Amino acid sequence: MSLRTEFLYEFGSLECPMVSPELNQAILYHEALAHDLFDALKNKTHDGIGITRASYGPGEQIARDIMADYGQNLGLEIDDDPAGNVYMTLPGKVRSAAPVVIGSHLDSVAQGGNFDGAAGIVSGLVACAGLIKAGVTPARDVRVMGIRAEESAWFGVSYIGSRSALGTLPNGTLDEAKRVDTGQSLADHMADWGCDPSALRAGAIYLPPNSLHAYIEVHIEQGPILEEAQIPVGIVTGIRGNRRLPRAQCTGEYSHCGGVPRSHRHDAVIGVAELVNALDELWIEYEANGQDFAFTVGKFFTDSEWHAMTKIAGEVNFSLDMRSLDGEFLEVTVKKVLELTDEIARRRGLNFDLGEFTQAAPGRMDPEIMAEMSEGVSTLGIPSMKLASGASHDAAAFAAAGVPTQMLFIRNANGSHNPDEAMEIDDFMQATRLLAWWLANKV
Repeated sequence: MSLRTEFLYEFGSLECPMVSPELNQAILYHEALAHDLFDALKNKTHDGIGITRASYGPGEQIARDIMADYGQNLGLEIDDDPAGNVYMTLPGKVRSAAPVVIGSHLDSVAQGGNFDGAAGIVSGLVACAGLIKAGVTPARDVRVMGIRAEESAWFGVSYIGSRSALGTLPNGTLDEAKRVDTGQSLADHMADWGCDPSALRAGAIYLPPNSLHAYIEVHIEQGPILEEAQIPVGIVTGIRGNRRLPRAQCTGEYSHCGGVPRSHRHDAVIGVAELVNALDELWIEYEANGQDFAFTVGKFFTDSEWHAMTKIAGEVNFSLDMRSLDGEFLEVTVKKVLELTDEIARRRGLNFDLGEFTQAAPGRMDPEIMAEMSEGVSTLGIPSMKLASGASHDAAAFAAAGVPTQMLFIRNANGSHNPDEAMEIDDFMQATRLLAWWLANKV
C-alpha cells in the first residue's frame, strides 16, 4: 500500500481526534507540487556535478525567485527584508497576533545536494497550500521564510540571513566577511542582489525576536540515525553549538628528512597530528562519560610552495570544529585545546597560532512545542523518534534570540553537503502533514 493510499484509507472516512480528513487529503494533493518545486530547483541550480547555490550568488537568487513565484501563485503575501530574506505570508484570523515563522535556507555548499535547506521552505509552502485548499485559516499569520546565507562555507560566518533579520549579526560582519571564491565583502554581495546593507548598518531589525510566536524549521537529517532506524520523521531535541578555529597554524622548522635525527626535528605535521590524536582520545573519554561532543579537522595542509616529499614540514595550516549541546562543556574543551597546544609546542619546539575562536551557542528547542509535535505524530500515526542535531541550523539563531523554536528532521540517505542526498518524497510528506496539523491545531 502506498503512502497516499494508506493515509487516505486511514483518515479519509474515520473520525480521528484533532485530525481533519480534508486537511490530510489537501496536503497529499500537493505532493505533485512538491515534486515540481524540487525539480525546478535542481534543474536551474545544477552545476554539472551537484547543486551550487552560493550565498548571495545567482543560484541562491534563483531559489529565492522559484519559492516566491510559487508563493505568489498560492496567493501568499510576498516581501523581502534588507538582507534579502524572502517571506511568503498566509494571513491568519488575527493579523495583529505574533506570527509563526516557518523557515530554512536557500543557499547550498558548492556541489551539494538539492534538499539541504530547500526542503524546509518547500514544506512550509506545501503546508500553506494544504491549509488553503482545506479551507483552514490559521489563528495567526504564517510566514514562510526563505533564508539567505546559512552556509558558513561561503563567508566563514554562520546564520548571516537569519541573524540579519533578528538583529543579532555581529558588528563589522558586513564589511569584514569576504566570500571565499570572490574576495568580495558581504555588503558588496548583498548590494549586487538588490539588498540594503546600509539599512542593516543603521540597525534595522526586520524580525524583532519578541514579536514572534514561534520558529519552526523542517530539515533533512544530515546524519544516518533516522535512516538506520527506518523512521521517517525526527523531533529534534536540541542543536549542537560550536567553537571553531577557522585559520589555525602550527610552525616548526623546515629541514631534510634523512639528515635530521628525531631528537632535533621541529615537525609541524607531527605536532598537529598529536593534537588531533589527543582530541580523539578526549572524545572517547567524553563518550564513556555520556557527554555530548564531536569534532573534526576539516582543513589540514602544508604550503605547496615549500613542501616536498623529502622535507620535514615547517608549517601546517588547519581548522578545528568542536560541537556539543552543552555550551559550558565546550568552553572547558577550549581550555583543554589551549593546554594541549602549549604542551606540544613546548615539548617539540613548535609554535601554534590558533587565531580567534568563533562560536555559535547551542540551540534549545521549546519544550511546549516539542510536546505538541509528539502529540501530532501520535495523532497522525507517523513513526518518529527524538534526536539531537549535530549540524548547525538557522533554528539555533532563532533559539539564541529567545524565540520559541522547534525543528523536525526528515529521513535522508547518503548524508548531506554532497550530490547524493536522497530524501524520499513520502518521508517529506509525512513531515509536512505534521507541520500542517500543528499549524491548524496549535498556533
